[in-house]
Amino acid sequence: MFYRLNGQAQHYIWGGKTYIPQLLQLPADDKIYAEWWLGTHPSAPSMLLKDGITYNLADYIEQFPHVLGEKSQRQFGNKLPYLLKILDVVQPLSIQLHPTKKEAEIGFARENAEGIDLKDPKRSYKDDNHKPEMMIALSDFWLLHGFKSKDAILKTLYARPSLMSLAEQLETQSLKDFYASVMQAPQTKLEQWLLPVIQANQVAYRENRLPLENPDYWVIYALEAMSIPLEKLDSGLLCFYLFNIVHLKQGEGIFQDAGIPHAYLRGQNIELMACSDNVIRGGLTPKYVDIPELLKIIDCSEITPKVIPMAETKIGYSTYRTPSQDFALANLNYQSGSESDLVAMSAEVLLVMQGKLQITAENQTLSVQQGEALFIEADTKYHIQGEEQGYAIIAKLP
Repeated sequence: MFYRLNGQAQHYIWGGKTYIPQLLQLPADDKIYAEWWLGTHPSAPSMLLKDGITYNLADYIEQFPHVLGEKSQRQFGNKLPYLLKILDVVQPLSIQLHPTKKEAEIGFARENAEGIDLKDPKRSYKDDNHKPEMMIALSDFWLLHGFKSKDAILKTLYARPSLMSLAEQLETQSLKDFYASVMQAPQTKLEQWLLPVIQANQVAYRENRLPLENPDYWVIYALEAMSIPLEKLDSGLLCFYLFNIVHLKQGEGIFQDAGIPHAYLRGQNIELMACSDNVIRGGLTPKYVDIPELLKIIDCSEITPKVIPMAETKIGYSTYRTPSQDFALANLNYQSGSESDLVAMSAEVLLVMQGKLQITAENQTLSVQQGEALFIEADTKYHIQGEEQGYAIIAKLP
């Protein structure tokens, strides 16, 4: 069995006004659409339509837990284990990382015991789950992902006169101790390190002569996009010199595991993650930055980013590979008249990204077009026929 599913928008200030409404074919308005959520997270649960009745998806699953499938119930209980999102990143997101399952359970219990309201801006743990996540680029996409090698960081710092003192400091420290000192540096130090770099590169930035692989470009871009005043510099700006700057082409992706610092800088993407909203921030944000908690759980390993290759372009079904057991993402390409027979081994969420398809199972048939989504129950055998060329994504368990 399958049912129409309506997601919810999140109107965060870093989003755009056109991409998500156009994707979802929504009426034009002047709101910012940063994210579109499909799942059961209490912050923005999706609504399921069945026999003319609208259900909160979380309530529907609680009432009929068998729709998740035996494997899902065994591993994750009677909850949908993943959350599917579309993001439109117009301004950089905060540098952030996510906890392990154990860290989330401890942090959530601690903040509950301290009486911190779930909506309090100083709340870091909004649930007791971990949040591994994958993303697939829907456009050229730029992000920060994990620490570069120490040698690469030193080379970057030594190349800039005002950052040479930082390089000399790093020569004698571990990455973790060095990062801790940078994140807690006073404003006078941030100005001493960053202002000369900003001033030296302003003209080249204005004339579009700074390549996007150059961290100086992103320092100035973040200053402008986030309206960061020079007299109140954000320590997160230094992370452009410490972290990998990753460029993903449309269709490519990356996986963010627990503890890995990252930040989305520009572009649109699909995100699929464990069902959690736990975020520990590390700068480039006016929101709460919990330095002690950040330093406790950050993974300062030297990382070479592993890009997930784009899905097959031929007609048919393919799955992106990640280490996660909480979710998997499939890509289904179709053209008018093409056919595919599929089986939902666990509960699935299907979102049509382009074109139009017809789905049939037993005595059900629905036509689903761009921007529309379905919830497909576990153990459903279904038939897809393309009506207009395009593709759909399907969130599921591995």
